[in-house]
Amino acid sequence: MLKMRAPIVTVLGHVDHGKTSLLDALRKSNVAEKEIGGITQSIGASQITTKATGPVTDSEESLTRRDGLRPGGKKITFIDTPGHAAFSKMRSRGAKVADIAILVVSADDGVKPQTKEALSFILEEKIPYIVAITKIDLQSADIEGAKRSLADIGVLFEGGGGNIPVVPLSARTKKGLDELLEVIILVSEVEDIKGDSAGELEAFVVETKKDKRGTLVSVIVRNGSIKVGDQILVDGVLSKVRGIFDSQNKSLREVGPGEPALILGFEKMPPVGSPIKHWKGEVISVKNPARLHIKDEGTKEMPNIIIKAQSSGVLEAISENLPVGVNIVGTGIGDVNESDIFSAKAGNAKIFVFEAKVPVGVARLAEMEGVKIETFNIIYRLFERIEELNSKKEKVVGKAEIIAVFPYENKKVAGGKVILGKLNRQDQIKILRGEKEIGEVKIISMKKEKKDISQASAGEEFGVIFEPQLAFTIGDVLVSVAK
Repeated sequence: MLKMRAPIVTVLGHVDHGKTSLLDALRKSNVAEKEIGGITQSIGASQITTKATGPVTDSEESLTRRDGLRPGGKKITFIDTPGHAAFSKMRSRGAKVADIAILVVSADDGVKPQTKEALSFILEEKIPYIVAITKIDLQSADIEGAKRSLADIGVLFEGGGGNIPVVPLSARTKKGLDELLEVIILVSEVEDIKGDSAGELEAFVVETKKDKRGTLVSVIVRNGSIKVGDQILVDGVLSKVRGIFDSQNKSLREVGPGEPALILGFEKMPPVGSPIKHWKGEVISVKNPARLHIKDEGTKEMPNIIIKAQSSGVLEAISENLPVGVNIVGTGIGDVNESDIFSAKAGNAKIFVFEAKVPVGVARLAEMEGVKIETFNIIYRLFERIEELNSKKEKVVGKAEIIAVFPYENKKVAGGKVILGKLNRQDQIKILRGEKEIGEVKIISMKKEKKDISQASAGEEFGVIFEPQLAFTIGDVLVSVAK
């Protein structure tokens, strides 16, 4: 069911006009002091709760609620952006993250080039916005001058022929901060910003980092919810949510609409701005998560691929349009290098090159290492080639993991558990150790609880004797391939 949710707010404006100091004051933290050179270094997200104080002011009158009361106890989620450049990156990925923008303009400086760029972005995205005139505590502050410079670029304020709210404030003295928060809540009510925690997930990556726990990804949820244990798909990589934390590092069970959180469990760092979706298919657990396969029973295994492209835009276009389940073990921008060759060999992958070069020495190394490189200049040819490779793959019927090995007469018995599909006695069996194929075998005996069986299904345990007797061990994977 749709309910009012916390508005998601981005703060934009010219460098040194006080964006970070404003957020710092609102959050009552010390972010600005920690940032290198006083300039924001990365995107973060945080949430605050407003409080109700005093009667409605004149500047709020046109936005006030029907009951005439100031809103209090409401949550607001802030995106802390390093200028609007990173936010533009989100936009280029089709991510509409913010509900409301705050255009920050210094009272002693007025409109500057990045102010115009930020306003252009806000108007293009059609985001409701509020103007915050900062640094009003300075002796050189000229609030009316700042307003005039904004009017010159088309910003029309309430009471001046327009409907844009304006709030003069000082992050240092805290004057005007409560009024700004109240105006944000009033705008969110006018815009009727809502979300459904049980609805389809709409969430985005706003920051990534690593710590001793692993890869931590800062996310904001616009709709739906993310729970511990959920399987989520981001940038073509499937991950399982192992932990959720708020901005104070407190553990949460789930995060819902309008909420920011840190998510633990991502298998690799996703690009900022990437949309997050729930995955409802079946997942095979493998030793190396970077080479995760996503498939349903009866599908054919897709090839391992490393993609190299001349530009990031082309690389993204290729990556985002590959068939579901294509196992991308690496991507890169620029010419193919020696590192790519060794990565491809380790991951048993082909290298697909789009509009990039393959130096002669690198091509020679690839030949020596048995790595296949294929080059393309037309994008649909690349996709056709992937489909061709897929059509040549053998049909995987099932997979099982060896969980025990014990002797029987003069042979070894493998105790296994089916982890996907079915294992059929008559099928061809491949034994894999990680990404390496140990060899192919035939099942000459298959039993469950001392009874002969012809197949084992997902979740069932069994014992088998192979021919030939390869050097298999616990942890190896048996792949049943249909003849």
